[in-house]
Amino acid sequence: MAHRRLGFWRRFAAILAIPVLKVWTKRTWLNLGNIPRSGGVIIAPNHVSHFDPLVVGYFVYGAGRWPRFLGKASLWKVPVLGGFLRKVQQIPVERGSVEAVKSLDVLVEALRQGGAVVVYPEGTTTREPDLWPMRGKTGAARLALLTGAPVVPVANWGAERIFDPRTSKLRFRRTPVTVTAGPPVDLSRWQGATPTKPVLEQMTEAIMHDVSVLLGEVRGQQPPAALYDRPRRQAAAGTEDAG
Repeated sequence: MAHRRLGFWRRFAAILAIPVLKVWTKRTWLNLGNIPRSGGVIIAPNHVSHFDPLVVGYFVYGAGRWPRFLGKASLWKVPVLGGFLRKVQQIPVERGSVEAVKSLDVLVEALRQGGAVVVYPEGTTTREPDLWPMRGKTGAARLALLTGAPVVPVANWGAERIFDPRTSKLRFRRTPVTVTAGPPVDLSRWQGATPTKPVLEQMTEAIMHDVSVLLGEVRGQQPPAALYDRPRRQAAAGTEDAG
């Protein structure tokens, strides 16, 4: 997608956000070429901060694609904001209801139309104490099976220094941020598979493995051998306490 074809509203959004991000961040973009220049693609980043969607979005934009994020459908009901989100082609998602099936249809259609859809596999900012990725949810895997779209792992680091979810402190100084993209996750072994729970979980583990490895490269550290799984750890702690 050429940036000159953005249209008024998407160009307006870029004009609003990019100058602020240029001042607020000192950017290092790596491996932009791993994001396909055209066609449907699922971008799968780690999630270290509420600020990192802006950083990841800027990175995807820098690769020549328009990032389409998922958001709570309730935001689309807010006056002015809802209309703006529609104009800039963001995607409302219903959760915990029968409408969730319709949301999936919207995502599938966005990919089939050649969109670059950003799906955070963790579903929320990581709860891992050192901000390594958690065990992912299966949405990105399900979309990949339904559409055949490649899943490109992305790692970002530095946004947590602007807004740290552990302390809720916001920093206004110019801050280094790094974002890198890996080659598409090799999901070929599951091509044509039925989207059962085990299949989707295995695919998700492959996606999160690649994201974790990328983040380790950015941080210059070895990621944990196992993905953080908050519910299971809490359950285990409860069992130990009971004993």
